[in-house]
Amino acid sequence: MARLLVTGGAGFIGVNFVRGWLRRHPGERCVVLDALTYAGRRESLEGLESDAAFRFVEGDIRDRGTVEGLLREERLDTIVHFAAESHVDRSIAGPEAFVDVNVRGTQSLLEGARAVWLLDGEGMPHRFHHVSTDEVYGSLGPEDPAFTEATPYAPTSPYAASKAAADHLVRSYHHTFGLAVTLSNCSNNYGPFHFPEKLIPLCIVNLLEGQPLPIYGDGRNVRDWLYVDDHCLGLERILERGRPGETYNVGGRCERTNLEVVTTLCRLVDEVFAGEPRLRGRFPKAPPARGQMSESLVHFVKDRAGHDRRYAIDPSKIEEDLDFRAATGFDAGLAATVRWFVDHEAWWRAILEGGAYRDWIRRQYASGEA
Repeated sequence: MARLLVTGGAGFIGVNFVRGWLRRHPGERCVVLDALTYAGRRESLEGLESDAAFRFVEGDIRDRGTVEGLLREERLDTIVHFAAESHVDRSIAGPEAFVDVNVRGTQSLLEGARAVWLLDGEGMPHRFHHVSTDEVYGSLGPEDPAFTEATPYAPTSPYAASKAAADHLVRSYHHTFGLAVTLSNCSNNYGPFHFPEKLIPLCIVNLLEGQPLPIYGDGRNVRDWLYVDDHCLGLERILERGRPGETYNVGGRCERTNLEVVTTLCRLVDEVFAGEPRLRGRFPKAPPARGQMSESLVHFVKDRAGHDRRYAIDPSKIEEDLDFRAATGFDAGLAATVRWFVDHEAWWRAILEGGAYRDWIRRQYASGEA
């Protein structure tokens, strides 16, 4: 039985992973370490406190004392490392925080793990899994083959560069010190608990609130989309069967332009309102509540600096070596995501009413970048 430390477990992917892990691995210890910065939501973990296997600790991965103390006190043998600054726009506005958290924070975790598992623990069985992104590979042309684990790194934003640096650090601790690490690079995730600064949750919330749907440039930037539950299942498979030292790309084989994503969301929201007239009273500002089509809110804005044109993941390695395939189709996953946001208004409205979020969105619109 594994005993997990999940960093960033109150963030989007982390909270979905924790909830799924506790559901599928009852009784296996799961400790969440999260600094609860703007995107880490303690509320997202509500209901888990009654599970004796779960513990939440508010703390910073850059604090080695906290990390080592938890590893020792809880006798943890596995780290699943989600904690990161992850929004490209924010990295352009303030790169320093991304280097500090994503690089220095990862190095702090690695040193804590090495001290407890290798130096003090004399090589006790362990696993350090680092969750990364497809953005470390740079941008693809329309006809280029999808990213594989052998694709050279070519990050183009401060966010991507900081994650690339963290990836290299993790690999170095395996080759230099013998730490048992695995890495995964995933495509764009979407699903429940997604903080509404990224494209899909932002557009869902804006649709319900009757706000413009901002699309960068011509809307033809392409991303590969992965439903968050599929990603979490892929991570579990890597923990169970992945080989130390290996990297696995986790993708959805689902390339869509940003414009396609937004128009699909508009259609789904229109369908939900058509099937549930009561929603017109709950969300009176939404276009379908006013007899309009959701697409009327589409709003093209100035393109982001250094905006990569296309990402695409080739997940053949995880499919062939670990027998894992993403199972959720895009329309089904997107419909489930819309349904979650409709049903969890209190969760996202608390975020919208927060001063830091309002200030960020106001600055983005003022600069033409949202």
